[in-house]
Amino acid sequence: MTGLRERKRRQVHETISATAVSLFLERGFDEVSVAEVAAAAEVSKPTLFKYFPTKEDLVLHRISDHQGEAARVVRERGPGQAPLEALHRHFLAGLERRDPVTGLNDHPEVLGYHRMVFTTPALAARVFRYMALDEEALAVALTEVTDDLTARLVAGQVLTVQRVLARRNWQVLVEGETAERAHPAAVAAADHAFALLPEIG
Repeated sequence: MTGLRERKRRQVHETISATAVSLFLERGFDEVSVAEVAAAAEVSKPTLFKYFPTKEDLVLHRISDHQGEAARVVRERGPGQAPLEALHRHFLAGLERRDPVTGLNDHPEVLGYHRMVFTTPALAARVFRYMALDEEALAVALTEVTDDLTARLVAGQVLTVQRVLARRNWQVLVEGETAERAHPAAVAAADHAFALLPEIG
């Protein structure tokens, strides 16, 4: 029964999220109310808020699912592997599998999703808050191999690099390039960007 309840919970969660994102992409984030999302997803507003405490969460849980990812990569890196090497390889793997978080995904809904996030002030502000939390978590992970100040400086640089690369990849796709054709240049840009960072550990 526990497994059945959990599957049902995930199904409701995904239904609400997919419905919300579809409505937001069609009409604009600010033009759709939470009540409209609940009605379209066939749930009550109280039920919706049990799964998504705020309207922004309806969109940004897809980003929050990656919360703390950089810190996890550093903590779980292989023996003898330097932190930035692990982060670099992880980003390249994301490009290879067209992970939306790298910006290199040309599915129309993904492109529209990024456009909505980048151009909606409430969503953009929340993303920067997530980035601040990610930066703090990465800094803590890096203190295992260096001093606190260096860890914080490098963490800020890494998160900035990832943000700039993802935004650049998205922009290239918006201008008409395909993810397949853009992949080699995205890899080269990532290699260049990570080579500029000071290795530690």
